Amino acid sequence: MTPPTRVLIVDDSATIRSLIRRRLDRDPRIAVVGEASDPYDAREKIKSLRPDVLTLDVEMPRMNGLEFLERLMRLRPMPVVMISTETHRGSAAAIEALALGAIECIGKPAADRLPEGFQNIAELLIVAARARVREPGPRPVAAPPEDFCWNGRFVLIGSSTGGVDALETVLKGFPKACPPTLITQHMPAGFLASFAQRLGPRIAPRIALASDGAPLLPGQVYLAPGGEAHLTVTPGDPPRCRLWHGEKRSGHRPSVDVLFESARPIAARSIAVILTGMGRDGAEGMAVLRAGGARTFAQDEASSVVYGMPRVALESGAAERAVPLARIAAELLALAGRDRTAARERALR
Repeated sequence: MTPPTRVLIVDDSATIRSLIRRRLDRDPRIAVVGEASDPYDAREKIKSLRPDVLTLDVEMPRMNGLEFLERLMRLRPMPVVMISTETHRGSAAAIEALALGAIECIGKPAADRLPEGFQNIAELLIVAARARVREPGPRPVAAPPEDFCWNGRFVLIGSSTGGVDALETVLKGFPKACPPTLITQHMPAGFLASFAQRLGPRIAPRIALASDGAPLLPGQVYLAPGGEAHLTVTPGDPPRCRLWHGEKRSGHRPSVDVLFESARPIAARSIAVILTGMGRDGAEGMAVLRAGGARTFAQDEASSVVYGMPRVALESGAAERAVPLARIAAELLALAGRDRTAARERALR
């Protein structure tokens, strides 16, 4: 039998520790090996208990969770799932934690909703324990091309666990006049707003949470706002964003499947990509797009934090091929760009 996943719970709230433990104790695939009330206690218990994965609160006494995470990833990298409030301050901290190397970050339930909290934490920790913990520090990114010329193709990207780092890597390779790009990232709505704010000064294109009716124009990246809405596409000249308040799909809202399937009318002018993430969201929608003439690919196993969504897309035939993360921006621009030299030659004839 596969040994259970060993979990250490780190949180200054005894109530939260107890709630997480009760959730995890119901799953025979997990063994809670200990609890810690602050980072100093956690440091000693990591050494003695050797957990496979730990939950870590962002706001704690003596040393905050971000400072502890940064030290942990530098000195003893291991899978970490952060827990944070979905306030503006907490959401910004959650995105910083993901950028520092945390596998995932989940929202802490409000006091009046504690009994409903952490419903899916067991499955998340099992996946996180097997995830690839990336080395700290920025990834090398090729400089965006200065002479990019859009050829009319739209870019659709789906991502989940590990997506904060992967999306930043891809978008840093985009020029200011990048192809119109729509992104669905699995994340609570409050965290998505902070993610957009973080990316803004770090990338050349404009990035914003998608709004209903926003046009798909060059130089614009739209991020699904999450919450109660899916991000979809409506055809037109130009096509536009549409927020659809439907049920969850593939366990998610926003859902990658919903985004991809909505783009069927413009499939022949689309490029769809699935990045790192757990589960299978996006594969069915990508198959629809490929059948309609879209170009499709997925992040390769070696560069994925969690090789779930990309694996399903590749094994089902929805994705044409696997591409390393460091090459995805260049591949997208090659498919969505016009050869300027050829265009100039045609104009002179």
